[in-house]
Amino acid sequence: MTKFTFFAQMEPGDRKGVVVSFPDVPEAVTQGRDYVDARAMAEEALGLALLTYPLRGLPLPKAVASGRKLVAISPAPDVAAKLAVLDAVRAAGMTKSDFARLIGKDEREARRILDARHPTKLPTLAGALARLGKRLVISVEDAPSPGPKSHHSVTNETRAAR
Repeated sequence: MTKFTFFAQMEPGDRKGVVVSFPDVPEAVTQGRDYVDARAMAEEALGLALLTYPLRGLPLPKAVASGRKLVAISPAPDVAAKLAVLDAVRAAGMTKSDFARLIGKDEREARRILDARHPTKLPTLAGALARLGKRLVISVEDAPSPGPKSHHSVTNETRAAR
């Protein structure tokens, strides 16, 4: 099973907020006002960074980083499904014409599905994955509780306590 979950490092920014970086996806760096905002920004940054790999003709990175202080982050479901289609087509060595024939669509629509910059609806991606011999699995898990407070919040609380 292919998962698009990567581990992120979340740490206080120099002056405020929370900075997020991904050891396995160095292009994905972002910042949020607090932990919750940083996590949401990280999901988007991870998805956008991963979508650049097919555009650059690169294979998707493998998630190998681990550690107690790292936080698991996944891109949005539609982005993960798009990545799965792009990766499966690349692994099969298919041309866009081959892919169009396989999914029973005209070449123009197949090109849009294979365009990392073009949004594609989840049912379309699930259908394409099925034709590629893959099955899209969606799971639901508890949302993580807010983690460490941002540097800014901690600084303000310290000032208020004085």
